[in-house]
Amino acid sequence: MKKLNPNILGIITARGDSKRLPGKNIKPFHGKPLLAWSIEVGKNANCFDHFILSTDDDDIAAVGKEYCIDVPFMRPAELATDTAGSFEVVKHAVEWMRDNKQYNADWVVLFEPTAPGRQASHVIDVVQLIKEYGNHIDSIVGISKIPAHFSPYKSLVFTEDVLVASIDGTKVKNFIHRNQNISPTYYINSAIYAFRVANFYTEDPSLWGDLTKGYLMDEKYAFDIDTPDDWDVATIKMKKLLT
Repeated sequence: MKKLNPNILGIITARGDSKRLPGKNIKPFHGKPLLAWSIEVGKNANCFDHFILSTDDDDIAAVGKEYCIDVPFMRPAELATDTAGSFEVVKHAVEWMRDNKQYNADWVVLFEPTAPGRQASHVIDVVQLIKEYGNHIDSIVGISKIPAHFSPYKSLVFTEDVLVASIDGTKVKNFIHRNQNISPTYYINSAIYAFRVANFYTEDPSLWGDLTKGYLMDEKYAFDIDTPDDWDVATIKMKKLLT
């Protein structure tokens, strides 16, 4: 298969207003601001034509500049609300770079600073997937395996009589109880995403398009911080990665 040589834009998105964990994007995490971990991974991967930070917050922008990521614009306020979606934020960044830097991205690799466990090797792998399969897929997403004891195949619901049954109505006695017999399942781990820019301009525009390839990552790298409890768990997991 012939490899592509696409224009690839790396983006970190970090807005200032966090309700459940205020200031989390620049809160100190193992000796540096949380945001810095994602910046350093992206820079160490050395895969992008441009690597930028999209933020609405002056303090986040200052930390970004301190760690040498390009902050070419401040994100408009309407794209920094609780209801603003990733699609609009990423599309704005792509179009700003096109209109102001004359840079036309073919693919975007998106980092969220709340997933500091990813490594530069993961970024390199995803970029290689883009180069190898970019003509045949629309997006790539980091995934990790769900432990068998949390498998959706073991999920339960209440019936009208407050009895338990499987999610498809199967009686509990007919469940597959041996974990070894349960088919593997996976979850989106929030560590890394990649999107073909052409997806944004179809009749049904989206980040994802129709064909998404999974990039499998070991669960030890997959932790996402959204709440104080998440922060505590991530602190422990990151310590293990650093030792």
